[in-house]
Amino acid sequence: MGMHIRDERQMKALTGLSQAQFNHLLSVFSDIYQATQQKTYEKGLESGTRRRKPGGGCKGKLPTIAEKLLFVLYYYKTYPTFDVLGTQFDMVRSKANENLHKLSPILYDTLVYLEMMPYREFSTPDDFKAALQGIDQLIIDATERSYRRSKEDAKQREHYSGKKKSIR
Repeated sequence: MGMHIRDERQMKALTGLSQAQFNHLLSVFSDIYQATQQKTYEKGLESGTRRRKPGGGCKGKLPTIAEKLLFVLYYYKTYPTFDVLGTQFDMVRSKANENLHKLSPILYDTLVYLEMMPYREFSTPDDFKAALQGIDQLIIDATERSYRRSKEDAKQREHYSGKKKSIR
């Protein structure tokens, strides 16, 4: 493995998951990865661009499914630059970028399948309320941005934030 994990504490620090959680996620990630590879293979056969059988060719720096999952989880837990990510997994930054963009959709599909992916958008306020059912407190981390207001009084009122003046 490109990265040696010594214990449970280090596993949580690097991925945000315990070893048991990682193993559970790995089984589904593996199935979705294999299905994705099969689709890619079939598309290659149909278009006539496929030159090798599945599993042929260079093995790369992430030869096992566990290393692929560790790679993508490590990235999303720590957000290193691609230079740092490549160094951690013994690959150049362009391959780190390529691998991340290949594996991220598979992790996303895995989390959706396991119903662990949080909602990002709500179409109605009722959908938002339903998603927060049973939650007592909501903390929103937001940044206020200044807005150029119109000279017209009626349009100014539409965009008034409630502050008397901006702090600079």
